[in-house]
Amino acid sequence: MKHDGWRLIAHKDAGRVRLWSRTANDLTAQFPAIAEAVGALTPAVLTLDGEAVVFRPDGHSAFSALRSRRAARAAQMIAFDLLEMDGDLRGEPLHERQRQLERLLKGAPAALKRSETIIGRGPEVFVQACALGLEGIVSKRLDARYRSGRALTWLKIKNPAFVRR
Repeated sequence: MKHDGWRLIAHKDAGRVRLWSRTANDLTAQFPAIAEAVGALTPAVLTLDGEAVVFRPDGHSAFSALRSRRAARAAQMIAFDLLEMDGDLRGEPLHERQRQLERLLKGAPAALKRSETIIGRGPEVFVQACALGLEGIVSKRLDARYRSGRALTWLKIKNPAFVRR
């Protein structure tokens, strides 16, 4: 599922955690619960790729709440990729990075969640996402290596009825 949030890269090295936006702005102070949760993970060196998301009580993401300092403190990082874990993983296929991400985030603090992966049912999942009023889905090749920026191995499919408020 595609959540409506801010793209976030979380990096931990030697106990120091930094959260970066897509445009390389330091967002660490804006999302202290996420930074603390990343810091609590075992690996000494770690890089996660995901989205900072604030969820409303109905379970939908609230993009505008990310601008509110108070609401942003309740943000969670929905991690969809593991780029580094005591070594560079970007050359590994997505299915292997996701397997390691799942293992890493088992029992992680509440501010860190793994993005749900549904294999082989794209059209069905897209219809369901639209019916639920979600932003859409992202399809990825399971054998793909990580690429920074836009990649042909990722396909973002947006709900045509989705309007950012």
